[in-house]
Amino acid sequence: MERLVDYINNKIGKKLDTARVRMLNPLVLAYVGDTVYDLFVRTFLIHRYDMSVHQLHLKSISYVRAGSQAEILDSISDLLTEEENYIVKRGRNARSGTIPKNADIAEYHRATGFEALLGYLFLTGQEDRLFQVMDYIFEIKDDMEGHK
Repeated sequence: MERLVDYINNKIGKKLDTARVRMLNPLVLAYVGDTVYDLFVRTFLIHRYDMSVHQLHLKSISYVRAGSQAEILDSISDLLTEEENYIVKRGRNARSGTIPKNADIAEYHRATGFEALLGYLFLTGQEDRLFQVMDYIFEIKDDMEGHK
């Protein structure tokens, strides 16, 4: 994944260094983080389960819905660094102007903070840390679902 960011940096001829990523609008970080998380979840599920696309979609909802993301953020918040908590707080406090359809506003804001964190880790090339966070998430979800 770090190679993807490097590829884009080279293609555009402009590097997004950590300082620049840190200053991006947190909704931009969440926009990227949403896609990163969705890719991780879908890839994980197709490796774990032999299901139809419809069943995979239904299963992925338990990971990607705002309420689930908010719960996951609550579960991993003690594991986050000061910098990561700062990014989460910026994302949580960002106001998008949209009204969530299937979540209460508090869940939606926490989910936005969660997605901002993933976008930040991805864009800053912190691949190992992103994998570590995803490991926590998959362990939490496995515990919730009774998997080993």
